[in-house]
Amino acid sequence: MMMDERRGQVAVIFVSRRNGLDEQGYRLAAERMETLAAAQPGYRGVDGVRDAAGHGITVSYWADEAAAIAWRDHPDHVATRAAGRQRWYDDYTVTVATVTRSYRGPAIARHALPAGEGGSDL
Repeated sequence: MMMDERRGQVAVIFVSRRNGLDEQGYRLAAERMETLAAAQPGYRGVDGVRDAAGHGITVSYWADEAAAIAWRDHPDHVATRAAGRQRWYDDYTVTVATVTRSYRGPAIARHALPAGEGGSDL
């Protein structure tokens, strides 16, 4: 199913590898940033995952480039990013893209699908 509601939004894609240090500090900072981001003009949502080894992907969505830049430049976000570089991340990349289309599929457990029917759109 096509999801036109994301079309034209700016996606900020943060791919990271945590070092496992200061878990409580990281958790508190992440919660604070999620709450602060959601209160910013132009915020449209966030999706994220992290595995047990500390590899994660977070995608925040913004109405336009100006909103994404305003979030990047927010003083509390600037300070938290600096703390992340010093304390929490071994490495990371940030990619900024404009969404041209997006899709949503049915919620089907992959382990329930027959072999070869994983449903990948890659």
